[in-house]
Amino acid sequence: MTTASETRPHIRLTSHAGGQGALGIQWGAPDATTRRPVVGTTTSRAHRNVIGTHSGSYSIYRALAVAAGALDPKHRADLTNTSPTDFLGPYPSWTQPGKIVSLDPWGAEISRYYSDELAAGYDIRPTIAITKAHVILPEVMEAMQKGRLKADGKILSEGGAAVVTKAAVEPVWHLPSVAARFGCSETDLRRVLFEETGGMYPELVTRSDLEVFLPPIGGLTIYIFGNPKDLANPAVELTARVHDECNGSDVFGSDICTCRPYLTHAIEECIGGAQRGGVGLISYYRKEGRALGEVTKFLVYNARKRQVGGDTADKYFARTECVAGVQDMRFQQLMPDVLHWLGITKIHRLVSMSNMKFDAITQSGIEVGERVNIPDDLIPDDAKVEMDAKMAAGYFTPTGAPTAEQLKATKGRGLNE
Repeated sequence: MTTASETRPHIRLTSHAGGQGALGIQWGAPDATTRRPVVGTTTSRAHRNVIGTHSGSYSIYRALAVAAGALDPKHRADLTNTSPTDFLGPYPSWTQPGKIVSLDPWGAEISRYYSDELAAGYDIRPTIAITKAHVILPEVMEAMQKGRLKADGKILSEGGAAVVTKAAVEPVWHLPSVAARFGCSETDLRRVLFEETGGMYPELVTRSDLEVFLPPIGGLTIYIFGNPKDLANPAVELTARVHDECNGSDVFGSDICTCRPYLTHAIEECIGGAQRGGVGLISYYRKEGRALGEVTKFLVYNARKRQVGGDTADKYFARTECVAGVQDMRFQQLMPDVLHWLGITKIHRLVSMSNMKFDAITQSGIEVGERVNIPDDLIPDDAKVEMDAKMAAGYFTPTGAPTAEQLKATKGRGLNE
């Protein structure tokens, strides 16, 4: 078996200026041709015009496949018949300064926008893929059994399958704009990214001419119920939830938080909204454990349940901060970008109680009408600690935030209960 070192006898450093034939990216340009494509592949290094590479966190698995001899490092994707099932945009937000800074709005339709560059030999790959699917959830079937939802043969089948359009989105960061979004200098952002990743990408500090970064992190997935083009029409009722990944609850049904109940409740609301002639949207971000990671999240669970007095709402955030050093690292500043990519200017019904998400959405220029909270009967007993703590910290609640006395009285189960 040929090894990676045999096929690549020389280590090629990318921390110097240069690159023959690389296309300069003009972020926020008025059209795709002027903007130029994102080229982050390793097959034609001279053409690379970004820092990092495609596939986010999965780029490491690609490296393993190459090292193991399972993947030819020169392989170029055959994109025959991979074009989107739905063509979206372009919308005015795609070219408005500062509206979209963390994804490539032109990244779903490279054969449409960059046919000349593809013909010239540039290895351009999509950073967005759009397809069709059916979503089947036991909670939706239960809603049908109880009469809250009814099959219509279009949005929802007799068997309980919801028809959706879904899109996967890889992160593509324009570093100057990301720095501006977070209120720091681009120089500081580049240096901290370089240092906190153990120096993984030297170009962050040596190649100021490269302004676009493909970070090795998870992206997001959107699920659309109804006509995707209606998302950009403020006259059509839009029901939406922006959801941050919680594997333990979303997949395995852990009852220590409200993540899965709120997610499935939002899906029910989206289906109902689409059946009324509107459109529904679930935007699912890979930000496990408030972007602290699952190991940290489980450590916090232990700390909460073992502390003196047990798990209580008044100490909920303190236990997270004592382990992680911060209460939350999701920082919703980049979250609205996908909403702007979809052309959204108004969300009629936002299925979320989060003040951070609401503030990020409205401050980005999107109007929000009704805010839909999770029904009390969907909150698991062990999740009441989290919910009371969040409402006290600023979460939307139609009944008012709990008092200090109520927070102390809200307790969760211990580790062995």
